[in-house]
Amino acid sequence: MSNVDFEEVDKFAALASRWWDKNSEFKPLHDINPLRLNYIKEHCGGSLKNKKILDVGCGGGILSESMALEGASVTGIDMAEAGLEVAKLHLLESGLDVDYQKIPVEELAEKHAGEFDVVTCLEMLEHVPDPSSIIKACSKLVKSGGQVFFSTINRNPKSYLFAIIGAEYVLKLLPQGTHDWDKFIQPSEMDEWARHAGLSLKTMIGMTYNPFTKVYKLEHDVSVNYLCFYVR
Repeated sequence: MSNVDFEEVDKFAALASRWWDKNSEFKPLHDINPLRLNYIKEHCGGSLKNKKILDVGCGGGILSESMALEGASVTGIDMAEAGLEVAKLHLLESGLDVDYQKIPVEELAEKHAGEFDVVTCLEMLEHVPDPSSIIKACSKLVKSGGQVFFSTINRNPKSYLFAIIGAEYVLKLLPQGTHDWDKFIQPSEMDEWARHAGLSLKTMIGMTYNPFTKVYKLEHDVSVNYLCFYVR
C-alpha cells in the first residue's frame, strides 16, 4: 500500500510555481530555513562539507539548496512532480548541484540502505498516512552513527489554535487547509516510532513565531512546532 496522501501532494503541487517567491505562501519556509539549516549544521559538527545528505519531502528545494551551498552532496526526494520540476529549474538559477528524484522514501531505502551521512525530513511527517513508515525508512537510509533530523507540529489544543486558526485563518501565513490537526504528531509518538526504528534522541527544540515582531526563534517550547535530532 502506498504511503502517499495524493490530496496532500496535489495541494503542494498546485502551489509549485511559487516555491521560490519569498512573499508567497512559502514565505514561512524561507523565514525558518536559516534556523533549520543552522540547527542541522550545529549537530553535524559545525559543517556539512562533503556530507552525503538525503532531504526527504524536499518540495521546491529550499532546504536542499541551502545544504548544497554548504558543500554537501544532496539528494532531494518528493512525490510532487510539479515541485520537483520547480526545484530542478531553480538549480539553473543558483548554479548548485542537487540530485532530485520522484521516489517514495521506503522504496529508496530498499535500494540505498546505510548510504547517507545525514537524513532530513522536515515539515513532511504531518502530511502522510503513516509517519512511522517514513521514520523507519529514514533510519534505514542513514549510516550507523549518522544523523537524522525531523520537524513537525505537536498535537494539542494550543497547536490547533496557533498552527491552524492563527497561521491559516487569522495571520494568513499559510493557505487555509494546509494542515490537518488530526495528523499532527506528539513528541512522545515521534520518539516511540524513532526508537522502534533504531534511532536515539539527542535533542528536541521548539520553533516559535512572534506575530508582532514577525520573527521565528528556536526555543525550549515544543508545544507547537518542534525539531528533533536523532542518531542511528
